[in-house]
Amino acid sequence: MSARTFRAPGRVNLIGEHTDYNGGFVMPAAIQFYTTVTALPRADRKLVLSSAQFPDRYEFSLDERTPGRNAWCDYPLGTAYSLEQAGYKLTGAELAFTSDVPIGAGLSSSAALEVSTALALATLSGHHIPTQQLAEICQHAESEHVGMKCGIMDQFISIHGKDDHAVLLDCRSLEYKAAPIPGHLRLVIANSKVKHELTGSAYNHRRRDCESAAAFFGKPLLRDVTPQEFAAREGELEPQIRRRARHVIGEIARTEQAGMALEAGDYGRFGELMYASHESLKTDYEVSCEELDKLVEAARTVEGVYGSRMTGAGFGGCTISLMEESAVPGFLKQVPPLYTATFGIQPDLYVCRPVNGAHEVLA
Repeated sequence: MSARTFRAPGRVNLIGEHTDYNGGFVMPAAIQFYTTVTALPRADRKLVLSSAQFPDRYEFSLDERTPGRNAWCDYPLGTAYSLEQAGYKLTGAELAFTSDVPIGAGLSSSAALEVSTALALATLSGHHIPTQQLAEICQHAESEHVGMKCGIMDQFISIHGKDDHAVLLDCRSLEYKAAPIPGHLRLVIANSKVKHELTGSAYNHRRRDCESAAAFFGKPLLRDVTPQEFAAREGELEPQIRRRARHVIGEIARTEQAGMALEAGDYGRFGELMYASHESLKTDYEVSCEELDKLVEAARTVEGVYGSRMTGAGFGGCTISLMEESAVPGFLKQVPPLYTATFGIQPDLYVCRPVNGAHEVLA
């Protein structure tokens, strides 16, 4: 058999931060940075992995469970193990990867690697796996085999992305619908190129705060607490717990409203919700930092920018801005000098549009 080629995109989350583990809504978009894999089936049960980005070449037997190497190969290998654990027996394969998803920028290079692997191995082995299950298998690979406890958003949008649309995803039911982002709009990601310490412990503390708040209201998740219920009793909460809950409950509502704004073509309203999200993440959830705040502040100065906010877990990383295509040159010209003048760092900027999810590349 001849080689076949598959690819899966990275993603950015437009709004809905720290809502996923609270059962809420998120609004990611797949973007035109891809991990591509050329897959050649083998007659045996060996998996041979290589990458244009890394020098090492790895060979594994699918009949023997190999511990992780703490290297990039853990992602495709873990995906293969998760597919087999789910009942999908695989043929051996040679997988050669290349990727232009920026690593370490919070654009989900790991999910793109897992999803491209899963699609390639399933297809070569003759399996047609429902898309939701495929996302769950890839999430399981990262959580159980790589050891990164992640939600399902990254893998889900890498599979379900749609040209010129974001996706409003219910993280509890996994129901979703597309939200239009027409061709005259652009998404611009600004990488602060900083990552502050304590990210892991701070993340865990916030999850515990959310669990405490939900328990106070007698609900399994903060998703189940309405804004009215919160307003009626927020004064009874310890101040820090109150702030965390206020962000999550407000962010879930903002994300639903953002979906309605896109449906209505009201990009000004969508932008207002982005700015409100950032302010809440900064003040109530306390996961922003001065570098991210500066990038959002700088975005406000550019004509044609509707909104901007930090995206991702926080304490560094990226901002995402929605703007008219005509505003992009001004953004690229104005924002970096304002940021560099303050921090002495040149930010990386990525101009994006929403694209389709993982697919086979046909000649």
